[in-house]
Amino acid sequence: MQDSDLRLRNLTYRRFVELGRAPTADEMTRTTGTDVAKVHEGWQRLHEMHAIVLQHGAPEIRMANPFSAVPTAYRVLVDDHWWYANCAWDAFGVCAALHADGRIETSCADCDEPLAVTVTDQVPDDDSLLFHVLVPAAQWWDDIVFT
Repeated sequence: MQDSDLRLRNLTYRRFVELGRAPTADEMTRTTGTDVAKVHEGWQRLHEMHAIVLQHGAPEIRMANPFSAVPTAYRVLVDDHWWYANCAWDAFGVCAALHADGRIETSCADCDEPLAVTVTDQVPDDDSLLFHVLVPAAQWWDDIVFT
């Protein structure tokens, strides 16, 4: 990864956390001091490296793992702010990325019953739950949004 792409990735993540949502390319131009085309080009390279995920057919952020830019079934409450995660695994990643305790809310994929897990000092309060991935890891990036 080029230094400029690493810088853009780090600034994109920083702005995501500061804003509480995905930054727009216009917002990133003010952060990076470059133009929108350069931000789009950089984001495209990061997308190709699986460092971020862009919306299909648009130069907008869909995922900056573990954060989702769109509503999902995996909500995480940290310091009175709700975040969306891409999956159950990423929900724990939100707490880890923010270095904070949190509460994860979702529903059981089998019975649709609500599930809530509190994470304190990096430890979930319920160790009986299972996380199941239907897609083999080698195929995740074939369609990461589905995975």
